[in-house]
Amino acid sequence: MPSPTSYRIEGLADLNPRRILCCQQRQIGDVILLTPTIHMLKQRFPDAEIEVLTEKKCAPVLLHNPEVAHVWELDRSLGFLDSLKFYRRVGTGGGRGRYDLIIDFQQVPRIRSVLMLSDAPVKLSYPPPWYNRPFYTHWAPVSGPYAAKCKAGSVMHAFGLEWKNDPPRVYLTAAERAAAGELLAAWGVRPGDTLITVDATHRRATRIWPLAHYAQLLHEAWLARPDLKFLLLYGPGEREEARPLKALAEAVGLPAERILLAPRQTELREVPAILTHTRLHLGNDSSPRHFAVAVGTPTLVVRGGGSNAWTFPGPGHEDVALGLPCQPCGDNDCPQGHMRCLKELMPDMVLPRLLAMLEKEK
Repeated sequence: MPSPTSYRIEGLADLNPRRILCCQQRQIGDVILLTPTIHMLKQRFPDAEIEVLTEKKCAPVLLHNPEVAHVWELDRSLGFLDSLKFYRRVGTGGGRGRYDLIIDFQQVPRIRSVLMLSDAPVKLSYPPPWYNRPFYTHWAPVSGPYAAKCKAGSVMHAFGLEWKNDPPRVYLTAAERAAAGELLAAWGVRPGDTLITVDATHRRATRIWPLAHYAQLLHEAWLARPDLKFLLLYGPGEREEARPLKALAEAVGLPAERILLAPRQTELREVPAILTHTRLHLGNDSSPRHFAVAVGTPTLVVRGGGSNAWTFPGPGHEDVALGLPCQPCGDNDCPQGHMRCLKELMPDMVLPRLLAMLEKEK
């Protein structure tokens, strides 16, 4: 139980906000993980209008979400004066009335600018460092270990809400799902194929399992399950990082037609739509795993320097790690310089978990 000095929530028990602004500037995965909190807020305040401030690239995550009334899309290319005008417009409610409650889930400069220019009576966040406290009227501690629960922590403590292990939410249309099916067919997925999506890229070195390990794992999985077909996903600028995996897998014996490299980068909402046609998602610790959870597709993540806080604590979602004393380090680069947590986690350690999960999902 946190000490009383770690939070300030006086006066919130009777709050009945009509307009709420949730601020999560970045990243895509974090915006996906915000959706359970939005759901909790909507259940607690069903008549409230809930709006979200996030970067333009993240906004499609919230498209068609019935619990979100409006999304403010932050354009980082705006100049200083135009940015200030935007912050002011957001902070004052955009002409639709003052916010009763603003919740900051990230405490970054652009969000603090919105708070500074807003007259909202309640500005809530997790406990800020002393130099940020003037931006907030209330704060409450986070609650772990799952990352989405951490985001919900301040809301849970402030309003007495109970965490019910809600998964992230992404709302796809029937047309989006159908278009993804047509796309997969055009790329070579056939009836009878058991599709596994693979995300082998990451911006942090301590989250990238060696491509040679992936190649060997895919080949061995196919030997055990000849119905398997693998689709390599990649994000902006990552095609050249994903391409070598196809070549490596073919070099160890995986037939070329069983491993597909998406011929173009998938659009953001295409990723969860594709995952609705997928038996299992395999990869590093990045946003596609959260999309998979949101659409009900099982996930298996190879974990290096990251913690298991990003793994949804429910059936069908697992991670595998070597379990070294230095794990998780949480660093972008290996403090020891050896990357043993990834290099020594061999494919034959991951294969039984992958095959067992496929059997469960039959």
